[in-house]
Amino acid sequence: MLKTDTSHHKNNSAFSLIELIVVVAICSLLTSMISYGVIYTRESARSAKCKNNLRNLAAAALAYTTENNDTFPWGMRKIGGYKSWCWDYVITSDGKATPGIIWNYSADKKLFQCPSFLGGNSNANGEQYTGYNYNCSFIGKVEGDSGKRRTPAKLSHIKKPDKTALFGDGEFSGGANKFMRSPKRSTKHDASSTSIREAGTQGFRHQGKTNIAFCDGHVEELTEAYNSNGELGFTSTRCGFISPDNSLYSLE
Repeated sequence: MLKTDTSHHKNNSAFSLIELIVVVAICSLLTSMISYGVIYTRESARSAKCKNNLRNLAAAALAYTTENNDTFPWGMRKIGGYKSWCWDYVITSDGKATPGIIWNYSADKKLFQCPSFLGGNSNANGEQYTGYNYNCSFIGKVEGDSGKRRTPAKLSHIKKPDKTALFGDGEFSGGANKFMRSPKRSTKHDASSTSIREAGTQGFRHQGKTNIAFCDGHVEELTEAYNSNGELGFTSTRCGFISPDNSLYSLE
Protein backbone atom coordinates (compact mmCIF):
# COMPACT_ATOMS: atom_id res chain seq x y z
CA MET A 1 0.00 0.00 0.00
CA LEU A 2 1.29 3.43 -0.93
CA LYS A 3 1.63 5.99 1.87
CA THR A 4 0.35 9.48 1.30
CA ASP A 5 2.70 12.33 2.15
CA THR A 6 0.60 14.72 4.28
CA SER A 7 3.40 17.01 5.41
CA HIS A 8 2.77 19.42 2.55
CA HIS A 9 -0.90 19.72 3.43
CA LYS A 10 -0.08 20.30 7.11
CA ASN A 11 2.22 23.18 6.24
CA ASN A 12 -0.47 24.82 4.08
CA SER A 13 -3.09 24.63 6.80
CA ALA A 14 -1.03 26.43 9.46
CA PHE A 15 -0.09 30.12 9.79
CA SER A 16 3.53 30.94 9.28
CA LEU A 17 5.15 33.49 11.59
CA ILE A 18 5.14 36.12 8.85
CA GLU A 19 1.47 35.57 8.15
CA LEU A 20 0.67 35.90 11.85
CA ILE A 21 2.59 39.16 12.08
CA VAL A 22 0.69 40.50 9.05
CA VAL A 23 -2.67 39.56 10.58
CA VAL A 24 -1.78 41.20 13.90
CA ALA A 25 -0.64 44.35 12.08
CA ILE A 26 -3.87 44.52 10.08
CA CYS A 27 -5.96 44.07 13.23
CA SER A 28 -4.00 46.83 15.01
CA LEU A 29 -4.49 49.15 12.04
CA LEU A 30 -8.22 48.46 11.92
CA THR A 31 -8.50 49.03 15.69
CA SER A 32 -6.67 52.36 15.36
CA MET A 33 -8.91 53.42 12.49
CA ILE A 34 -12.05 52.54 14.44
CA SER A 35 -10.79 54.36 17.55
CA TYR A 36 -9.95 57.45 15.51
CA GLY A 37 -13.37 57.31 13.87
CA VAL A 38 -15.09 57.16 17.26
CA ILE A 39 -13.01 60.08 18.61
CA TYR A 40 -13.58 62.12 15.45
CA THR A 41 -17.32 61.50 15.51
CA ARG A 42 -17.55 62.35 19.20
CA GLU A 43 -15.59 65.59 18.79
CA SER A 44 -17.63 66.52 15.71
CA ALA A 45 -20.77 66.15 17.83
CA ARG A 46 -19.26 68.32 20.55
CA SER A 47 -18.30 70.98 18.04
CA ALA A 48 -21.82 70.95 16.61
CA LYS A 49 -23.23 71.43 20.13
CA CYS A 50 -20.75 74.25 20.73
CA LYS A 51 -21.84 76.01 17.54
CA ASN A 52 -25.48 75.72 18.57
CA ASN A 53 -24.64 77.20 21.98
CA LEU A 54 -22.88 80.14 20.34
CA ARG A 55 -25.80 80.76 17.96
CA ASN A 56 -28.12 80.92 20.94
CA LEU A 57 -25.78 83.25 22.83
CA ALA A 58 -25.63 85.56 19.81
CA ALA A 59 -29.43 85.47 19.49
CA ALA A 60 -29.77 86.31 23.19
CA ALA A 61 -27.38 89.27 22.89
CA LEU A 62 -29.21 90.56 19.82
CA ALA A 63 -32.53 90.21 21.64
CA TYR A 64 -31.02 92.26 24.46
CA THR A 65 -30.20 95.09 22.02
CA THR A 66 -33.83 95.32 20.87
CA GLU A 67 -34.96 96.09 24.41
CA ASN A 68 -32.03 98.26 25.46
CA ASN A 69 -31.75 101.14 23.02
CA ASP A 70 -29.76 99.13 20.43
CA THR A 71 -26.96 98.63 22.98
CA PHE A 72 -25.12 95.36 23.68
CA PRO A 73 -24.77 93.99 27.24
CA TRP A 74 -21.99 95.07 29.55
CA GLY A 75 -19.09 92.67 29.86
CA MET A 76 -18.67 93.42 33.55
CA ARG A 77 -19.80 96.14 35.91
CA LYS A 78 -18.80 97.08 39.43
CA ILE A 79 -21.95 96.95 41.49
CA GLY A 80 -22.06 96.97 45.26
CA GLY A 81 -22.96 93.72 46.99
CA TYR A 82 -21.52 91.50 44.26
CA LYS A 83 -18.08 89.95 43.86
CA SER A 84 -18.60 89.90 40.09
CA TRP A 85 -21.47 91.17 37.91
CA CYS A 86 -20.91 89.95 34.35
CA TRP A 87 -22.62 89.23 31.04
CA ASP A 88 -22.91 85.49 31.68
CA TYR A 89 -23.43 85.09 35.41
CA VAL A 90 -23.24 87.04 38.63
CA ILE A 91 -21.19 85.96 41.63
CA THR A 92 -22.82 87.13 44.83
CA SER A 93 -20.96 88.25 47.93
CA ASP A 94 -21.14 84.72 49.36
CA GLY A 95 -19.53 83.28 46.22
CA LYS A 96 -22.60 81.72 44.60
CA ALA A 97 -23.20 81.97 40.83
CA THR A 98 -26.59 83.29 39.73
CA PRO A 99 -27.96 84.11 36.26
CA GLY A 100 -26.42 87.10 34.51
CA ILE A 101 -27.65 89.45 31.78
CA ILE A 102 -27.69 86.99 28.88
CA TRP A 103 -29.45 84.28 30.89
CA ASN A 104 -32.59 86.42 30.96
CA TYR A 105 -32.79 86.25 27.15
CA SER A 106 -32.29 82.51 26.74
CA ALA A 107 -34.46 79.51 27.52
CA ASP A 108 -31.44 77.20 27.77
CA LYS A 109 -29.40 77.86 30.89
CA LYS A 110 -26.65 75.40 29.84
CA LEU A 111 -25.34 77.48 26.95
CA PHE A 112 -22.36 78.82 28.82
CA GLN A 113 -20.19 75.69 28.86
CA CYS A 114 -18.48 74.45 25.70
CA PRO A 115 -18.71 70.63 25.73
CA SER A 116 -15.03 70.39 24.73
CA PHE A 117 -13.73 72.80 27.35
CA LEU A 118 -11.49 70.86 29.72
CA GLY A 119 -11.54 73.35 32.55
CA GLY A 120 -8.32 73.90 34.47
CA ASN A 121 -7.18 77.09 36.10
CA SER A 122 -9.57 79.94 35.49
CA ASN A 123 -9.73 83.63 36.31
CA ALA A 124 -13.51 83.29 36.60
CA ASN A 125 -13.38 81.75 40.09
CA GLY A 126 -13.53 78.22 38.75
CA GLU A 127 -17.28 78.37 38.14
CA GLN A 128 -18.70 75.79 35.75
CA TYR A 129 -20.18 78.40 33.41
CA THR A 130 -16.86 79.29 31.87
CA GLY A 131 -15.47 78.47 28.45
CA TYR A 132 -16.99 81.06 26.14
CA ASN A 133 -15.86 84.66 25.90
CA TYR A 134 -17.48 87.93 24.81
CA ASN A 135 -15.84 90.58 22.64
CA CYS A 136 -15.13 93.21 25.28
CA SER A 137 -12.46 95.06 23.31
CA PHE A 138 -15.07 96.56 20.96
CA ILE A 139 -18.60 95.29 21.78
CA GLY A 140 -19.12 94.71 25.49
CA LYS A 141 -17.41 96.93 28.03
CA VAL A 142 -15.57 95.91 31.19
CA GLU A 143 -15.99 98.76 33.66
CA GLY A 144 -12.60 100.08 34.66
CA ASP A 145 -10.79 99.06 31.47
CA SER A 146 -8.57 101.77 30.03
CA GLY A 147 -9.67 103.51 26.85
CA LYS A 148 -11.91 106.42 25.91
CA ARG A 149 -15.03 104.28 25.48
CA ARG A 150 -17.25 104.22 28.56
CA THR A 151 -20.24 102.09 27.50
CA PRO A 152 -20.98 98.97 25.40
CA ALA A 153 -21.30 99.40 21.63
CA LYS A 154 -24.53 99.83 19.72
CA LEU A 155 -25.52 97.33 17.05
CA SER A 156 -26.09 100.12 14.52
CA HIS A 157 -22.45 101.24 14.93
CA ILE A 158 -21.08 97.91 13.64
CA LYS A 159 -20.25 98.38 9.97
CA LYS A 160 -19.73 94.68 9.16
CA PRO A 161 -21.75 92.52 11.58
CA ASP A 162 -20.88 89.37 9.61
CA LYS A 163 -17.15 90.09 10.09
CA THR A 164 -17.16 91.21 13.74
CA ALA A 165 -16.72 88.54 16.43
CA LEU A 166 -19.24 88.52 19.26
CA PHE A 167 -18.70 85.28 21.22
CA GLY A 168 -16.16 82.48 20.93
CA ASP A 169 -14.31 79.57 22.51
CA GLY A 170 -12.47 81.44 25.25
CA GLU A 171 -9.18 80.00 26.43
CA PHE A 172 -5.65 81.12 27.19
CA SER A 173 -2.58 79.27 28.44
CA GLY A 174 -3.75 79.48 32.06
CA GLY A 175 -7.37 78.38 31.61
CA ALA A 176 -10.50 80.31 30.70
CA ASN A 177 -11.35 83.97 30.32
CA LYS A 178 -14.84 85.17 29.50
CA PHE A 179 -13.62 88.46 28.01
CA MET A 180 -12.47 88.22 24.40
CA ARG A 181 -9.67 90.66 23.57
CA SER A 182 -8.28 91.90 20.27
CA PRO A 183 -4.53 91.51 19.58
CA LYS A 184 -3.82 95.23 19.19
CA ARG A 185 -4.33 98.11 21.60
CA SER A 186 -7.03 100.59 20.68
CA THR A 187 -6.92 103.88 22.56
CA LYS A 188 -10.52 104.66 21.64
CA HIS A 189 -12.00 101.27 22.49
CA ASP A 190 -9.70 99.09 24.60
CA ALA A 191 -6.23 100.20 25.62
CA SER A 192 -5.76 97.44 28.18
CA SER A 193 -2.36 95.94 28.91
CA THR A 194 -0.60 93.19 26.99
CA SER A 195 -1.25 90.65 29.74
CA ILE A 196 -4.98 91.41 29.65
CA ARG A 197 -5.09 90.95 25.89
CA GLU A 198 -3.11 87.72 26.00
CA ALA A 199 -5.62 86.32 28.49
CA GLY A 200 -8.45 87.07 26.06
CA THR A 201 -7.47 84.64 23.30
CA GLN A 202 -9.48 81.83 21.75
CA GLY A 203 -9.17 78.10 22.33
CA PHE A 204 -8.62 76.00 19.19
CA ARG A 205 -9.99 72.91 20.91
CA HIS A 206 -12.23 71.42 18.23
CA GLN A 207 -9.70 69.31 16.32
CA GLY A 208 -7.51 72.37 15.86
CA LYS A 209 -10.45 74.70 15.14
CA THR A 210 -12.23 77.38 17.13
CA ASN A 211 -15.88 78.38 16.87
CA ILE A 212 -16.85 82.05 16.64
CA ALA A 213 -20.32 83.66 16.68
CA PHE A 214 -20.47 86.94 14.75
CA CYS A 215 -22.64 89.98 15.31
CA ASP A 216 -25.12 88.99 12.61
CA GLY A 217 -25.80 85.73 14.48
CA HIS A 218 -23.96 83.24 12.25
CA VAL A 219 -21.18 80.92 13.51
CA GLU A 220 -17.95 79.94 11.78
CA GLU A 221 -15.09 77.49 12.33
CA LEU A 222 -11.69 79.14 12.12
CA THR A 223 -8.43 77.21 11.87
CA GLU A 224 -5.62 79.79 12.04
CA ALA A 225 -4.36 80.90 15.45
CA TYR A 226 -2.42 84.20 15.40
CA ASN A 227 -0.07 85.61 18.01
CA SER A 228 -0.16 89.24 16.93
CA ASN A 229 3.01 89.02 14.81
CA GLY A 230 5.12 87.96 17.76
CA GLU A 231 4.04 90.87 19.98
CA LEU A 232 2.49 88.45 22.43
CA GLY A 233 4.00 85.13 23.44
CA PHE A 234 1.96 82.01 24.19
CA THR A 235 2.75 78.94 26.22
CA SER A 236 0.04 76.85 24.60
CA THR A 237 -0.42 76.00 20.93
CA ARG A 238 -4.15 75.54 21.56
CA CYS A 239 -4.68 79.28 21.96
CA GLY A 240 -4.46 82.38 19.81
CA PHE A 241 -6.21 85.34 18.20
CA ILE A 242 -8.54 84.86 15.23
CA SER A 243 -6.82 87.55 13.16
CA PRO A 244 -3.31 89.05 13.27
CA ASP A 245 -4.79 92.51 13.73
CA ASN A 246 -8.13 93.85 14.97
CA SER A 247 -9.98 93.21 11.70
CA LEU A 248 -12.28 90.46 13.06
CA TYR A 249 -12.90 92.27 16.34
CA SER A 250 -13.35 95.94 15.45
CA LEU A 251 -16.59 97.79 14.70
CA GLU A 252 -15.05 99.17 11.53
